[in-house]
Amino acid sequence: MNTLTDTDPGATFAAEYPLRPIPAAGEVDTGPIALTPANEPDLLPLWEAVIPETRARGNDIHLPVSLAFAGRLCNAYPDAQRKLVLVATLLHDTGWAHVDESRIISEGFRGDWRQADIRYEHERLGCDVARRVLPPLGYGEDFIDAVCAIIDGHDTRAEAHSLEDALMRDADRLWRFDHAGIALASGWFAQHPAQYTDRLETEIIPELITDAALAMARADLARSRALLATAVLR
Repeated sequence: MNTLTDTDPGATFAAEYPLRPIPAAGEVDTGPIALTPANEPDLLPLWEAVIPETRARGNDIHLPVSLAFAGRLCNAYPDAQRKLVLVATLLHDTGWAHVDESRIISEGFRGDWRQADIRYEHERLGCDVARRVLPPLGYGEDFIDAVCAIIDGHDTRAEAHSLEDALMRDADRLWRFDHAGIALASGWFAQHPAQYTDRLETEIIPELITDAALAMARADLARSRALLATAVLR
């Protein structure tokens, strides 16, 4: 007879990593993310393949910064499949380029935004991008399926299904704590930086899955608040 963990990947992952936040096994770098850009030469052809997708919704800032955080998280969790985490992170929001741009802010960042239809739509379209650009670059079908399993649900699914999924989710959130992410994303939510950094502390930090991401987020939040003088400018 099947147990819950036989059929539920979220439960399987939770059983495999019962301690939350998940303790790091490797180095945790909490320095400014600009000091360690994601210099991954083998990913340059993939970047070139999705240049049009980087022109939507600030992806040309969001995706590189998230990728840099993903690299740091992979260093902290060496058991993860690094290439899977990095490729999924690079591609996860490319679907925003293929939705109705006029709906992105009004539907994707207002009200119950995590369950907005446009959120599901951008995940599905991101998988379409992955299935289009990865085969010509030599990525195999099983790897592409794994990438799409992470992209599909990265915003709308409540739980992570694997360590790689968890690292991509944490990287997707960590970019918001950098001052560049705050400058861009605070406008999406119609908040000034002090309001937005308060939201990061109360809503986003509790969502982080790994201990390394928590350490990075708290360090970046403190730096960004000091830089942006949010104690006064509120």
